[in-house]
Amino acid sequence: MKIRRILATAVAAAVTTPVLLLSVTPAFADDKPAAQTQEKPSLAELEKAAAAAKAAYDDAVAAESAAYAALEALASDTTPLALAAAAAEAEAAAAATAKADADQAVTDAQAVLDALPEDATEEQRIAAEATLTEAETAAVAAGEAEAAADAKVVEAYDALDDERVAAARKLVQAQKATEAALADKNAADEALEKAKEEAAEEGEDGEEGEGDEGCVLEPRLTTVLTGLPSTVVAGTKVDLNLRVTNGTDKTMDEVLPFAYIHASDRSGLNDIDDLVHLQWLSASSSKWKTVDNERFMDGISPLKAGAHADVKMRLTIDASAPAGDGVTFVAGDYRNDDGACGGSPDLEGYEFLIAAAGSKPTKTDDAKAGTTPDLKPQSGTSAGPVTGTLAATGSSSTSQLALASGAALAIGAGAVFVVRRRETGSHA
Repeated sequence: MKIRRILATAVAAAVTTPVLLLSVTPAFADDKPAAQTQEKPSLAELEKAAAAAKAAYDDAVAAESAAYAALEALASDTTPLALAAAAAEAEAAAAATAKADADQAVTDAQAVLDALPEDATEEQRIAAEATLTEAETAAVAAGEAEAAADAKVVEAYDALDDERVAAARKLVQAQKATEAALADKNAADEALEKAKEEAAEEGEDGEEGEGDEGCVLEPRLTTVLTGLPSTVVAGTKVDLNLRVTNGTDKTMDEVLPFAYIHASDRSGLNDIDDLVHLQWLSASSSKWKTVDNERFMDGISPLKAGAHADVKMRLTIDASAPAGDGVTFVAGDYRNDDGACGGSPDLEGYEFLIAAAGSKPTKTDDAKAGTTPDLKPQSGTSAGPVTGTLAATGSSSTSQLALASGAALAIGAGAVFVVRRRETGSHA
């Protein structure tokens, strides 16, 4: 399985429970002493195990989403228990009014009795005293009714709180189940990928081309994205520039820029990738091409030592996108005519906020990542489309290092991005 082919799925998993990607338990690892090792499972068995683990993980994610939705629903004022609590409050308010009226009746009856003249008849005095006694009895009853109504309010809100606490506990249990399922899934995927790599090294899998075995990490091949503000308003378009720099002392026959973008709403649970569009412009065509998170952009051939080339890009966010968070990763790989190849050891990540359509955020600085040396521009390059001679192979070209150091690191970087966003709320 190509790592780039599972990139989108892996990052989606990071969004749902990102911290888990940083603490996977290798359940499928062979950690037994040599004397106790068993026969290795076949590729078919590992593929079956990986499929089963993925299905279990998908079920766990669905259960967690349902638990989260149930907890959110309980925050509404229209749930049965919330309505019952509101009704109890209304009943308590009515009881309080009745108690106040009864107390006033006692006060009025006492005033009438006190105001009787000295020559009042015995019959008048008896009647006034009876009225006062009746009012006092009614006031006592009203007080008891008020106390009972107040108790119902407490009971109703206790029931509502208990239901919400129970829903929160279910969500925590669902999250733990997702964590366990994700650990199993990652371990199964890792075991399968390891088996495939071993099969390829033994010549049992001819999927990779010749010359890929010599790929190395090259930190002096850098990619820097400029023009991306720290906040982008939905419904707007932002012009960007990706600068690819060959900081080595040798010409790279073909350099392949790579970009990946991911976004989610503010909860971090729902991705909105379909509402966020990152595009690039090829020097061979005036038509914008959309980054699909799997393939390289057109190659730059060649990129001389100490030179750089620029790729014109743009980011568009649909007006329907909710407020959320986004991140763009960039990297670059190279391949020489003699079969040597390499690439960036990791991806540069640029985080940005997504503001709802119509927002007018204050002026913000550009999103920033790592720095890159100030090297001389390649002759004829500028901030525009991919410059230099485009490779005939186009965007379909890949290398073993690209799969390992590009897409694989995007998965880990995506997880770190979401973890930091959730734990601290910080943004570049």
